[in-house]
Formats: sequence, C-alpha cells, structure tokens
Amino acid sequence: MPIFSATLGSSTSFFYHSSIPFIQTSFTFPKCPYKCSLSNSINTEIQPNQDSAILQRPLVTDIDPNQLAIRQARRSSDWKAANAYKESSIIYNGRVEEYNSGGLLIRFFTILGFLPFPQLSPSHASKEPHKSIQDIAKSLVGSVLSMKVIVADEDNRKLIFSEKEAAWSKFSGRVKVGDIFEARVGSVEDYGAFVHLRFPDGLYRLTGLVHISEVSWDLVHDVRDILTEGDKLRVKVINVDREKSRIKLSIKQLEEDPLLETLDKVIPQDDSSDSDSLSDEDSSVIEPLPGLETILEELHKEDGIFDARISRQGFEKRVVSPDLQLWLSNAPPSNQRFTLLARAGRQVQEIHLTTSLDQEGIKRALQRVLERVP
Repeated sequence: MPIFSATLGSSTSFFYHSSIPFIQTSFTFPKCPYKCSLSNSINTEIQPNQDSAILQRPLVTDIDPNQLAIRQARRSSDWKAANAYKESSIIYNGRVEEYNSGGLLIRFFTILGFLPFPQLSPSHASKEPHKSIQDIAKSLVGSVLSMKVIVADEDNRKLIFSEKEAAWSKFSGRVKVGDIFEARVGSVEDYGAFVHLRFPDGLYRLTGLVHISEVSWDLVHDVRDILTEGDKLRVKVINVDREKSRIKLSIKQLEEDPLLETLDKVIPQDDSSDSDSLSDEDSSVIEPLPGLETILEELHKEDGIFDARISRQGFEKRVVSPDLQLWLSNAPPSNQRFTLLARAGRQVQEIHLTTSLDQEGIKRALQRVLERVP
C-alpha cells in the first residue's frame, strides 16, 4: 500500500513510497507554528487511481501548512467543478497531458482525469485507419479535445471523460430516421457490426449498430462472413434513441426485398408442375403457414374486412427469417381485393383480402391484429 508519511518536528525525514515509482528524500520542516510535540505524526494513505493518474511532481523541500491548506481547498473545489460538469452535461475542452496503455490523461485544473480509448471519437481512427491506437494517442498529446465528464468520484479519485458523448451532443441532432450515410465498419461482433457514420465534413462523427438481422435479406449466421473491420459501405438510419444515445442502422433496407409484389416469379405461370410450388387449383390441400390461421381469424373480426383466405404457396431458394412475416403487397387491388404476403423461412404464401378499406386502413388493421396475436 503506498504511504505518504511525515513526522512534525524541527528536523525529520520525509519519504514517499509508491509502486510508481519509489522515491526517497530528506528535508527539514520549518518550525511548527502550532503547539505540537515530536511524537505528533501524520500518516496519510495515497490511493493511486487505476483509471486516472497521479501527476508526478518534484518533491519540495519546504511545506508551508497554509499553502498546503490552500492547495487542498483548491483541489476540493475542482472536484466540485467536475461534478457540476457531469450533472449539467456541459462539454469540457481539455488538454491531453499524456497517454498510457488504456487511454489519454486529461488536464482538469489541478486534477488529472482519464479518457479511455473506447470513449474516443471515431474520427481519429477513421482519419488514419492504418495507425495503431498507441500511435494515435501519441499524436494527440498536447491537443485540446471536446469531451464530457461521465464519472466524477472524489472519494475514489476517479475522473473519467468521454469524447463520444460530446460528439453525440453536437452531431446527433443532424441524424434522422431514413437518412442514408456513407460509413466505415469499426468492429464486428456476434450480434452485428458497429459502423462509423461519415458526415459532410468528411469526418466520422458518430457510431451506430447494424444488427445481424439488418445486414442482408438472406439469413446471416455469422456477420464476419459478410463484414470486415474497415469496410466502406452505405447504411440507412432506422432508429435514433436519443435517451440512450443509440443509432440503429440497416444495410439490407437500401435494397429492395428480393420477394417481388406477388409470387409470380416464385410459382411458375405456365401451368407446369413444380415440386416447389402449389397453384390455386391445389388450394384445397394448401395448409396455412404456422400461426397464419389465427391471424386470418383476427382479420375477419376487423370492421371493413369481408373475407381473408389463403391462396398460392411457394418456396424461395433463400431463407430470410424463420419467423412469420406479414405485409401488404404493392400490387394494385382488383374489385376491392388486395393481396397480402406471408413468409416464414423459405415458405411464402399469398392471402386474398376482400375489404372496403384503403391501403392505409389495411395497414392499421394489420397492426391491430399483430398486437393481439401473441
């Protein structure tokens, strides 16, 4: 345990022992201005901060108790200021003093705080993608970065910053659902890929997630089979959660669903037999897809819907999703009859819907039905 120890008196030894590094020296204290004896002593434990760093300064040969009290008061005031920055989410412009294996050391008045590498803005790595994080950190020493205080714990001497949080405050207002961005893959995980968004100034300011289900219309077993760190691509914003500072992105929604408006290209139209398809004439033997029968019953309960019955069924060569999906075809209606499409795995089925509702009315009815069906 690192120890700072001094004994008050006219002449004494002072030593500071720490794991980073060991320092020993001797000096003479000035005569104590207060009533004290040689037996009085001060033993103070110094806890090095694992997330921040203790600024190493040369040991002075004289300590003025008044100056020491002033320094302690100033340091306490600076911790209060750090807490104020954290609570108000004000952006702090801090100077990079140094770096270590985990991040950057940031000057905050008399305190040194810590900015972990994962909290850096993606703009640094994206500008020079071939540089190591240590080389990037070295180049940032002496520069001033905009960041937010995310941890200010005086008791444990932890002051943590995030440049990503500051970038979110500044740039997230420019991101809306439906926007399309040029992007670069940052990292690939089992559940998806984190992708950096390129803004008009040419810098990658924010990061979003492309979930595995939004990578491709085909069923993806391993994202790494399709995406690699550093890949450049285009993505579409499908959700912005401003409370949680999260952006959801999609790659596949920039492409049309390979399943066309009807099953015309899935089911042969030349009346030839095909083991992978069933025609209207075979409708008596067609079984509805799992879960579809309940949906049809609920559709009959909706006002304005007169009839809903299954029709042709076919099999795709691809597997898009094992879950049942249902949507309204864009095919034009005929005699108040619209076409719905249901899909589960490779199976695709048409549903003929006779109704007085328009397309928007049908969509609302489908939404209500899907909310009722577990």
